Amino acid sequence: MENGNKGVHVCGSFLHGYRWQSHRAFLALLFTLIAGLTAGTAAAEEMSLLVNGKAVHINAPAGKNLNEKNWGLGFQYDGDLINKKWVPFAAASGFSDSNRNPSYYAGGGALRRFQFDSTHVDLGVIGFVMTRKDYKNDQPFFGVLPAFSMGTNRVSVNMTYIPKVHPKAVPLWFFQLKVNFSNFR
Repeated sequence: MENGNKGVHVCGSFLHGYRWQSHRAFLALLFTLIAGLTAGTAAAEEMSLLVNGKAVHINAPAGKNLNEKNWGLGFQYDGDLINKKWVPFAAASGFSDSNRNPSYYAGGGALRRFQFDSTHVDLGVIGFVMTRKDYKNDQPFFGVLPAFSMGTNRVSVNMTYIPKVHPKAVPLWFFQLKVNFSNFR
């Protein structure tokens, strides 16, 4: 473990005591988001489990050992189609980042849906607030990134392109498996 601190194992990462406050704040935000999205008229068919799992780094420097197994979990709520082509969504998730540190985000956006029989391709953006140990000292920061999804109403693959945002950063593609909760009924 880093610096000999003892932590609690969560999603392949360690939560350290000195960072517990930001993690509690994120978890409170996550549960508030989920509660708000599942209350009222939201149906189970609109909520999905996100399984974070893969990062593909582009032109990583030689000898840099980056984690490409970004395991973690989250949730995504997809709203009703607007004008039969726009999918508004909200998501929150936690995962082990490229440097094997815990990262968390919550946000939302809109995707333009292109429907092909039972499959779809979605293109759009996600705006979010995120915490990362190695970026802005684990303080929450805002961002907007392109978002893509392809699959069916039951299972899809979400993809996000993350450009080089810091001199030491490496651009990458981030992948999530999105599994609709209706599969678990």
